Amino acid sequence: MSEHHVNPDGQDPPHALKRGLSQRHIQLIAIGGAIGTGLFMGSGKTINLAGPSIVFVYMIIGAFIYLAMRAMGELLLSNLRYKSFMDMAEDIIGPWAGFFVGWTYWFCWVVTGTADVIAIASYFHFWFPAISVWVPSILVVLLIMGLNLVSVNLFGEMEFWFASIKVMAILVIIAVGVYMVLTGFTSSVSGHTASVANLWEYGGWFPKGALGFFAGFQIALFAFVGIELIGTTAAEAKDPETSLPKAINTIPYRIVFFYVFALLAIMCITPWSDIDSQSSPFVNTFVAVGVPAAASIINFVVLTSAASSANSGIYSTSRMLYGLGLVGVAPRRFGRLSSRRVPADGLLFSCICLLLGASMLIIMPTIMSAFTIMTSVSSVCFVFIWSMIMAAYYVYRKKHPERHAASKFRLPGGLFSCGAVLAFFIGILVLMALEHDTRMALLATPLWFIVLGVGYYCSRKNHISYRKENTRP
Repeated sequence: MSEHHVNPDGQDPPHALKRGLSQRHIQLIAIGGAIGTGLFMGSGKTINLAGPSIVFVYMIIGAFIYLAMRAMGELLLSNLRYKSFMDMAEDIIGPWAGFFVGWTYWFCWVVTGTADVIAIASYFHFWFPAISVWVPSILVVLLIMGLNLVSVNLFGEMEFWFASIKVMAILVIIAVGVYMVLTGFTSSVSGHTASVANLWEYGGWFPKGALGFFAGFQIALFAFVGIELIGTTAAEAKDPETSLPKAINTIPYRIVFFYVFALLAIMCITPWSDIDSQSSPFVNTFVAVGVPAAASIINFVVLTSAASSANSGIYSTSRMLYGLGLVGVAPRRFGRLSSRRVPADGLLFSCICLLLGASMLIIMPTIMSAFTIMTSVSSVCFVFIWSMIMAAYYVYRKKHPERHAASKFRLPGGLFSCGAVLAFFIGILVLMALEHDTRMALLATPLWFIVLGVGYYCSRKNHISYRKENTRP
């Protein structure tokens, strides 16, 4: 939205966000975004819906999301003054697009963060069933808020170690699955023997038929929420022209390894029909095989995964509010930086909203029902964000053919891929209308866009005034 001006000596001006994220930070932030609460917490429900065919669901979604991220990468690198895809949408499509993308992305991460906080409550409940679920929710929000207020470097370090823990845990799960299959391990709890045949001996690869297969899409989609987070790090990456392409190009490998192999390992150890849809299959797999200590370790891992996602959400929302505040379509104080060059007011506001969202734990009858509603609303809004990225790519190709010609990081398939991804997202929305839980979210989400329309109408004068003041030849 606002241009990111760089001093002649290459240093960022004192009022700008600090470029404190190194390549290792960007790489692990990208991995952390791709391995979230949707995989650890939500995969039990997706397995229950689709059976073993759920691995194909993750692969199909992953392929289209990869193309969307390639489009985002080409757009961000076409103009290094873009601080995020919010700036990109405004410059390429128009002021209204930047407003809608910025505020919707903020809303997406508040809702997603709420889902993560709900998941954290569930994981704490595994160890401390007597503690009220809202206690760990408040504590984790306060902890993450405090750490994010310090500096972007600390955020990068937190995400680096959070993501490292998740990667190691999935490696262990895959290794344990391979070992159990090779040794023919039989659970003393469930009586099941680990075997690759478990993938097809309980109704085949598609035990719930085509309807079950397609039903898995709308919930599996939430597992990919956050994968676009690398697009919000553009302004704080030390070398975006190197780090962004590397992070985006590894997405297919991460999807196959972290999603497909991990879920195959779980379903080889425990037949899909015995996996509980109301809790994390990663934890329950080790409970079922009679290894309670390992179950506690995995519970710690999935807890850190949810904390990582909430951490990313607080980071993202504060940066979006910063950009919106700068251009006058959010309170001006959100566009100010602390002495540590962190948007502190935006952080505090997002954390308050996160705690308000966590009140769902009191209203809803079960933790999983609250989690499902939050993830469904989040998925609908993220489909809008990803679709706007693709719409921006389409307009960019028409308006700036010279930028595309000069690009070193182009979207494979160009406009054809752009159209295919948009068609896929439309298909996802149609599938969401078929299930009761997601249909409620699909019907309720338009209210958010009505509120945004009113907000844009009321704030557009401030926005126009800002653009006139800050337009430079």
